[in-house]
Amino acid sequence: MLTAVGEVLTHKKYGEHFHSLTIVAPQIGEQVAPGQFVNVASDTDRSFILRRPFSVYRVHKRGGWAATIEIVFDIRGPGTKHLSQARAHDTVGLLGPCGQGFKLPAQRSHCLLIGGGIGAAPLFFLADELRNEGHRVDVIMGARSIHRLLNAIDVRRLASVSRITTEDGSMGQEGVVTDVIDDMVERCSTDIVYACGPHPMLAAVAQMCNERTLPLQVAVEELMACGYGVCMTCVVPVRTGSTRSGSDERVYARVCTEGPVFDGATVCWFENEDRVTPEQAAPSTGGAPARTNTDAAQQAELAPPGN
Repeated sequence: MLTAVGEVLTHKKYGEHFHSLTIVAPQIGEQVAPGQFVNVASDTDRSFILRRPFSVYRVHKRGGWAATIEIVFDIRGPGTKHLSQARAHDTVGLLGPCGQGFKLPAQRSHCLLIGGGIGAAPLFFLADELRNEGHRVDVIMGARSIHRLLNAIDVRRLASVSRITTEDGSMGQEGVVTDVIDDMVERCSTDIVYACGPHPMLAAVAQMCNERTLPLQVAVEELMACGYGVCMTCVVPVRTGSTRSGSDERVYARVCTEGPVFDGATVCWFENEDRVTPEQAAPSTGGAPARTNTDAAQQAELAPPGN
């Protein structure tokens, strides 16, 4: 893990909501792997005590002296609002690469990438790496509406076969990503699944993959404070031993160090439930499991990493 001061090369927008910063960070750019994240200091103002964690959306390696990383985010709070005002030649403090990334298949495989909303950001970096290694890449991308889809045009460029779902039917098929998984797995002869997105989506995908004995790697979203394993605010329960044995032995793993990428079969998505109920699978405002006694304002505080 390195600390660096990166220079903003470009600031652009994807659609109405998503901001993109391309940052010159040679050492981090040369080392980072798909699924890892960087911790960004949003300002020197002491009111911004904590860094903000962002998955790496893209890496451009033009030699060790000029490697850049790209992060994508929407405005969730004062930290991301400040970063959205960054322009070329501004500087940001970086800590990274942080966490554990995706493991690429050892042999040529058919890989299905499933993403939801802004949480799909690390899949673009992953798709580039998989294609460079000779693997087939197919993609399912979902969101609440066309306005919350991340770079749908690029999805079609990256994938051999792509499917888009929106809950309001404003683009692609009306529904959620799990509505089209069966068809895509059969059509594309999928060998392994990679998924990023809100917790309920990942839980539903994990259940379907477990039923089909498909290997699954997930990038889990949790609120992080320190970003390097000290504060213990981002722990998730995971099963130990055989990933498909149904063992009740559980430990708590830190998303920022042992994750954010986990074997999807080991994560205890809902501690008191073996299966995902329709209520649990319903998307919530902040990407956390739906809570029947929590109002919309409280749910909005449960935003994914990078606020």
